[in-house]
Amino acid sequence: MKLFVPSDSAALALGANELTAAIAAEADRRHIDITLVRNGSRGMLWLEPMLEVSTPEGRIAYGPVETTDVVSLFDADFLHGGAHHLRLGFTEELDFLKKQERLTFARVGITDPLSLEDYLAHEGFVGLQQALSMPAAAIVQQVTDSGLRGRGGAAFPTGIKWQTVLKTQADQKYIVCNADEGDSGTFADRMLMEGDPFVLIEGMTIAALAVGATMGYLYVRSEYPHAIHILNKAIEIAREAGYLGRDIAGSGKTFELEVRKGAGAYVCGEETALLESLEGRRGIVRSKPPLPAITGLFGKPTVINNVISLASVPIIMARGAAFYKDYGMGRSRGTLPFQLAGNIKQGGLIEKAFGITLRELMFDFGGGSMTGRAIKAVQVGGPLGAYLPESQWDTPMDYEAYTALWAVLGHGGIVVHDDTANLSHLARYAMKFCAIESCGKCTPCRIGSTRGVEVLDKIINDQDKTAQLELLTDLCDTMLHGSMCAMGGMTPYPVLSALKHFPQDFGLTDTGAQHA
Repeated sequence: MKLFVPSDSAALALGANELTAAIAAEADRRHIDITLVRNGSRGMLWLEPMLEVSTPEGRIAYGPVETTDVVSLFDADFLHGGAHHLRLGFTEELDFLKKQERLTFARVGITDPLSLEDYLAHEGFVGLQQALSMPAAAIVQQVTDSGLRGRGGAAFPTGIKWQTVLKTQADQKYIVCNADEGDSGTFADRMLMEGDPFVLIEGMTIAALAVGATMGYLYVRSEYPHAIHILNKAIEIAREAGYLGRDIAGSGKTFELEVRKGAGAYVCGEETALLESLEGRRGIVRSKPPLPAITGLFGKPTVINNVISLASVPIIMARGAAFYKDYGMGRSRGTLPFQLAGNIKQGGLIEKAFGITLRELMFDFGGGSMTGRAIKAVQVGGPLGAYLPESQWDTPMDYEAYTALWAVLGHGGIVVHDDTANLSHLARYAMKFCAIESCGKCTPCRIGSTRGVEVLDKIINDQDKTAQLELLTDLCDTMLHGSMCAMGGMTPYPVLSALKHFPQDFGLTDTGAQHA
């Protein structure tokens, strides 16, 4: 009898290891032979730890399960799908999962993350085999034709970045995966690294074949110890099986891969600061040009992509550009793993094609606020994303549509706030966050954020409000247009959106908010 208990960090935090031990002990006491598989999380985080039982008709889910539920589950014959108050039904039929389009996350929660046999049985390395049969330029063209854009926030076309590295002559090229997932409300990178590490290895290897790179680095934030452990194990397994190293799948091509642990700086999510950190220096933003695609890691041409960008490549290569491009809308093709967090009843990961709305995500999937109160504001795109009022919740989740709102999709993180939230305090937090996390290289970000906290304090305390509002607007304009990177350049987004859409929280009338 096969059982599945997630080894995902969220499940571990909620007692998955203790649950596994309790199930094994009870099965042993009853002399029942079971096989326990530690899978990734299905993304329904309010149900963790979620236990699944394999039956001839399909997997049946129970959750959230605590160690105190184990005896009653055995008594109810849960091993054969028996009735129990924690029984959720067939996993694949649960609304939260059934309504998704899982492409990048197709295997997460289904396979054992470190079982190469499982990976191969679920279309694993099919994309790599396809890439090995193609010229480098054809691989780049396939990715370009798919419409894949950077999933880390900037949404830059992946194929164009790869084409630049391919065309740049050099004796050494690199592939760098930016896994420094530091945005509030985001956990897709972590879930994928912990739940399906081989897909990331495959995606990076395909990228290496496409541009002529022979070395790659996974830059993972130090706060993800489980992901780092699983990635290192997966790299070792892939290398032993011939999918990494000097002779990839018997092709004669070389690609080596290493995991590097970040030191906890938010700004190292910016690609050039990340490169500085990888080279052993303090994470400080570099001036552009030159672009990393031309002069990147150790001065060599470098592809830098986000986890989800690279993990989307294998399915594009396996099924073709047209298959992937068929999902989405406008210039936003494929899917995005949206992450629901904050004051939400059913928080978790939802992979959907671009075009779904914020309202659908929050209510059809999230079930509304955790408190049962009205939702007031939603921050999309991390701590430096805009706060969206209800009037904007029906806008399609599309890069260009959000740009038109003066907002960003970013990494797909969504943080929900109910009507008890004070947006003036949240705006102040954005400035304070920037002041703390700034690398300090440019004046608009370093000094602007510090002055921004002071100005917001005066506005909140009703000190010379009219003059301070004008000063805040000028300050945000300077940060927006004068900062070297998005750290300072995006801090005005949460500040000005809060001021514009929620003037009452600043003690202003709608007229007073026009300064934003």
